[in-house]
Amino acid sequence: MRSIIITEKEAGQRLDKFLGKYMGKAPKSFLYKMLRKKNIKLNDKKAEGSEKLQASDEIKLYLSEETIQNFCEEVSIEKVEGNLDIIYENDHILIINKPAGVLSQKAKKEDVSLIEYITTYLLESGQITSETLRSFHPGVCNRLDRNTSGIIIGGKTLYGLQTMSALLKERNIGKYYQCIVKGKVTKKQAIEGYLTKNKNHNKVMITKEKTEGADFIQTEYEPISYNEEFTLLKVKLLTGKSHQIRAHLHSIGHPIIGDGKYGDVPTNKKLRKIYKLKHHLLHSYQLVFPEFTEKLEDISEKVIEAPLPEYFENLIRELGLSHI
Repeated sequence: MRSIIITEKEAGQRLDKFLGKYMGKAPKSFLYKMLRKKNIKLNDKKAEGSEKLQASDEIKLYLSEETIQNFCEEVSIEKVEGNLDIIYENDHILIINKPAGVLSQKAKKEDVSLIEYITTYLLESGQITSETLRSFHPGVCNRLDRNTSGIIIGGKTLYGLQTMSALLKERNIGKYYQCIVKGKVTKKQAIEGYLTKNKNHNKVMITKEKTEGADFIQTEYEPISYNEEFTLLKVKLLTGKSHQIRAHLHSIGHPIIGDGKYGDVPTNKKLRKIYKLKHHLLHSYQLVFPEFTEKLEDISEKVIEAPLPEYFENLIRELGLSHI
């Protein structure tokens, strides 16, 4: 018999889902048969599999150790070198200032992403174990393009992942960015449009009218500082679609400087030559959280900010734009 105590990280999922992860090679039919025959019990009682697990729940597997081992997949631990720039952390989430050049999550199997950095950090700090990884994997609740820097919310528990992901989807967390764009922008404005993604080229197109397969988008921006050539903008993301800010600003004639996909080629070439600019200047710098109770009360109505990268600050000064 093997006893499994549910931790806060695994709490919130259905028993059958947990068992399917823990014994990843076991057919569902086998797991349900063992539940019916009481060879798998929850808190010493017969279970159906649909029960929601709570922290400190005990699952007992009345199976031979050989059977359990045969059904358990080998845990793959992919540790990576490097430190996380953690801005905030509690029992359920951690908020990270992601540098440009790092993937939010893998695009290909061989990629190394922020998720691998988070997993390594939690393993090395003793917050999770290799055994935990059988049934729960840390993840990210929002994504940024590889060369966009700034705030990413990581989930340390299933509750943290689910809660933050739902709040972001429902637009209940304020998300603010800073960027430098080509041209002079003097007024605060909210713009709307429709975004269509070309998956083959990993690029999007913005139209004013709805087209087949297009998503409605809203972006709000206001100038922090400007001159005749460039503007430092504060952008509020009202909807969160792939490449939204970059493509939306490009569509109104104010592309982000350094942007290889949507930017102005002559401007980018000039800035690369003079200032050694390597990528676009877009930074997710602020999150405004709603009111919370209970598990996330410590972050209730907080404003979390990630400082701009040094190269971003330097270019603001070089271009004669004052900071917020």
